[in-house]
Amino acid sequence: MSLFTGSYIYSVDAKGRINLPSKMRKSLSPESADTFTLTFGMEHCVFVYPKDNWAIEQQKLSKLNKYLPENRYVLRVMLEPVEETTLDAQSRIIIPQRHRDYAGIKDEVLILGMLEKIELWNPQAYEEYKKKNDNKTYEDVVAETLGRQE
Repeated sequence: MSLFTGSYIYSVDAKGRINLPSKMRKSLSPESADTFTLTFGMEHCVFVYPKDNWAIEQQKLSKLNKYLPENRYVLRVMLEPVEETTLDAQSRIIIPQRHRDYAGIKDEVLILGMLEKIELWNPQAYEEYKKKNDNKTYEDVVAETLGRQE
């Protein structure tokens, strides 16, 4: 399983390609085969899953009860925009135009490691997201979130 951390701001070239940071490339498991699945993420970012991690995500999704309308909706929203991409010889991946449009990504992209996936953000949108959610201290959020786990 590939796991990612850290954040980086990189340029997007005219063809919609970005370099994958070397730290993230080194975190790729051999099973990923340098292949990624992109889909629309929450808060208008793009989720980027390595091939091995996407297989795990698909297993979770396949267990949803397809007779429930909200589950069918989740499946449709997550699976309709799926695109596959592979690292090229210069360690770049292409972000399809509709994914860039969805996330508002233009000349720069914030690449955010989120453990099993990578999120791609418009850097200004990410700053706005953080400001919108800064009404609690870091300590409060960690205590509330991690304190609930067993």
